[in-house]
Amino acid sequence: MIYKPYEYQRIAMRWIIEKPHCGLFLDMGLGKTVSTLTAVQQLIDDCEISRVLVVAPKKVAETTWSTEAQKWDHLRGLKVVKVLGSEKQRCLTLNEKADVYVTGRDNFVWLVGKYGGQLPFDALVIDELTSFKSSKSQRFKAMRIALPSVKRVIGLTGTPAPNGLIDLWAQMYCLDQGERLGKSISRYREAYFETHKWNNVIVRCDVKKGCDEIIRNKIADICLSMQARDYLQLPAMITHQVEVELSSRTMAAYTKFEKDKVLEFKAEHGDEPANILANSAAGLMNKLSQFANGAIYDEDMQVHEVHGEKLDRLAEIVEAANGSSVLVFYQYKHDIPRIMARLKGYKVRTYKGPAELDDWNAGKIDVLLTHPASTAYGLNMQQGGHYIVWFGTGWNLEHYQQANARLHRQGQQYPVTVYKLVCKGTVDERASAALEGKKGVQQNLLDSLNYLIRKHCG
Repeated sequence: MIYKPYEYQRIAMRWIIEKPHCGLFLDMGLGKTVSTLTAVQQLIDDCEISRVLVVAPKKVAETTWSTEAQKWDHLRGLKVVKVLGSEKQRCLTLNEKADVYVTGRDNFVWLVGKYGGQLPFDALVIDELTSFKSSKSQRFKAMRIALPSVKRVIGLTGTPAPNGLIDLWAQMYCLDQGERLGKSISRYREAYFETHKWNNVIVRCDVKKGCDEIIRNKIADICLSMQARDYLQLPAMITHQVEVELSSRTMAAYTKFEKDKVLEFKAEHGDEPANILANSAAGLMNKLSQFANGAIYDEDMQVHEVHGEKLDRLAEIVEAANGSSVLVFYQYKHDIPRIMARLKGYKVRTYKGPAELDDWNAGKIDVLLTHPASTAYGLNMQQGGHYIVWFGTGWNLEHYQQANARLHRQGQQYPVTVYKLVCKGTVDERASAALEGKKGVQQNLLDSLNYLIRKHCG
């Protein structure tokens, strides 16, 4: 296929070529991958670089980069290999002569260790830069060690700060090693944020008045930001919150379950510090969300079905799609067999990798089940359909936005319709509202925990 770049893509490519350390904050669907590969090809042709490492989410590493290189005529000469699989397979691939080596972010720590912190690449592409937003993560610590050995760094993401500007520090360090926002997260926090503590543990950071503009100005020389609405005429994305009414008997059972779990939680975790409390709260919310979805795990991981109301609403939506394919995001593994049983007669598949992606885009799948963490980033699925159902939304705003953008992106020919199945009177309502409020996941969990404790404990 002949590549005819839009003007915004030409701007992005020039940005990469002219700036050895840069960030491309390009909205979903603006073609970050092809723009980056085209710039990489130019830099190789100009003898500026010779070996490129791409660090990406696992599913993106498996398909997107190699598929894009094969898709476009001008990139056919670019050899892209995947450093995936067992350690032996990864080592064999690293010994191949290639231009671009693509690995999963979970293998990055291993890769840095293998080369003693001195990476044998002269350019590094970090696909989904937000994966490195935590300065405490092992992958960020490995990146910090490896950065001085790399001549060029390109950071790609559509949502650099979905949960607030505090997330920017580690991402920017990956690009400039602390030149713009400082060498430590604590100094960055002290300079630009008001911190809120509980038991001497920071639970929230609010940017100081006027500091949001200061931060953005500091990074503007190397970070290019573009939003799809400014460059693409995408079809509309219409979101419906579908209220699922539980029977009075089931609602009574849920209310008792919720109260019992909250009282157990308070007795066991009431005195924990806030940072630990948020993790414990996530476990509580998961139990309540399972019930809302219709089945729960017991302590032995056995599944107990409690209701089928969400299954019925999902079946109605699939039937109303009238032959159009439907992408369904599930939360728990026990959702899969229950959905498959309810949709018997349809061609239902679970996303596992490139085979399902190809069949989805070819129209061979009626309903594709996938977890948002597996397909939230990078995959082009817009050819396969324009209906999305969230069987349960979860609490992660970034996953929610990115997952919807698998269909609502450049090349989509129809308006995208998103259905969120929300069980009335359950934790589903708070999870859905949390996505609209756009707070951090941790703060949303703590807010919801406090609400439940007030509700059941007075």
